[in-house]
Amino acid sequence: MDSKRNDTMKATTIVAVKKDGKVAMAGDGQVTFGEVIFKGNATKIRRMEGYNILAGFAGVAADAYALMDKFEYKLEEFGGNLKKASVELAKEWRTDKALRVLEAMLLVADKHTILILSGNGDVIEPDGEVAAIGSGGNYAYAAGLALVKNTKMSAKEIAVESMNIAGEMCIYTNVNIKVEVL
Repeated sequence: MDSKRNDTMKATTIVAVKKDGKVAMAGDGQVTFGEVIFKGNATKIRRMEGYNILAGFAGVAADAYALMDKFEYKLEEFGGNLKKASVELAKEWRTDKALRVLEAMLLVADKHTILILSGNGDVIEPDGEVAAIGSGGNYAYAAGLALVKNTKMSAKEIAVESMNIAGEMCIYTNVNIKVEVL
């Protein structure tokens, strides 16, 4: 098996949907190594205790967990301010020698804001009510946008259905979906 860093663990699809004062974040459970599915029921979304914030990851699992821990620390440092913690994490992620080699992305949200964080220093707040990351992110994003605009489904229902659609199309995404709602 090729041991290149890019061929380590590919994980996942995460989608967040805001609707009617709620935000739902859903993710699949598949973890792959090359062409092998190692795990089908991983949890890739974390509720940040005490802050009413959700965070999900896509990318290399160990890198993503390190970033989630860093993000939680930044939330503590900035009193639960989602935007400030996100910007400060992105700055550190881009400039710190150890962090900048991490291969993952984060999707974070509270009831008012959804943000995508990357190692390039990006902190992106989408224009609409849907954001997605990971290998099936574009599929989940497109499905989520269509469902938000054309149905009366709840944020949770849209997030789950978006993941189901992504899971049917992306080989690195399964339909073992876990969802959290604020």
